Amino acid sequence: MKTVLNVIWLVLSGFWLFLGYLFAGVLLCVTVIGIPFGIAAFRIGVYALWPFGHTTVERRDAGAPSCLGNALWLILAGWWLALAHIVTGALLCVTVIGIPFGIANFKLIPVSLLPLGREIVPSDRPFAAR
Repeated sequence: MKTVLNVIWLVLSGFWLFLGYLFAGVLLCVTVIGIPFGIAAFRIGVYALWPFGHTTVERRDAGAPSCLGNALWLILAGWWLALAHIVTGALLCVTVIGIPFGIANFKLIPVSLLPLGREIVPSDRPFAAR
């Protein structure tokens, strides 16, 4: 079932969101300081491409550097990507078939705003990474 949902997601919004994350990652990787943020953008972009069957969990070993990095991320790219999720989710919720995909878009907003200190794991074992 998750494969069917992922394919429909890919057609409706996943590919465009992936391109947004890819663009943000390339822009952030231009400078040496932005490389960790670019890697985070690529990681979340793959998650935005195939979200069903995966979830995010907080990493307990992430400390102050990830907090500072999240503040920078929020300013540099986070709010743009979150805005893309809000617009796409609202457009998908217009149709009955698109409502589950719109809700999935809204669930991606927190990780698009504050990605550092989070890990993407399969949904069937969200606590195995800890």
